[in-house]
Amino acid sequence: QVHLVESGGDAVQDGGSLRLSCTASGFIPGHASWGWFRQSPGMEREGVAHIDGHNFAAYAESVKGRFTISKDSAKNTMWLQMDRLKPEDSAIYYCAAASGLLAWGQFSAARYDFWGQGTQVTVSP
Repeated sequence: QVHLVESGGDAVQDGGSLRLSCTASGFIPGHASWGWFRQSPGMEREGVAHIDGHNFAAYAESVKGRFTISKDSAKNTMWLQMDRLKPEDSAIYYCAAASGLLAWGQFSAARYDFWGQGTQVTVSP
């Protein structure tokens, strides 16, 4: 059984930085796709970034150039470096992993099999 645990959420000011971590226990194939999602109150969960076993990464337009996703398959750990944070980035951030490599729908929450409990990010003006 796979469990994901996020950490690193905090309250920062506009323009600040945070680094989120996600560590998995249990077996996840090295080629599997991982992703970061976020959800604000009353909003649907949205994909922020994803990365696969070949370290191919993609980002939502709203975070492109400010966020960087990375992963160490040997450590079963993924990170999200968030720079130049904005108040609209405030949300609960979730990490997710699939059972294998996703060839499509990587920004769709329904495509992922394992989820963390979420970590709160708050950016004040």
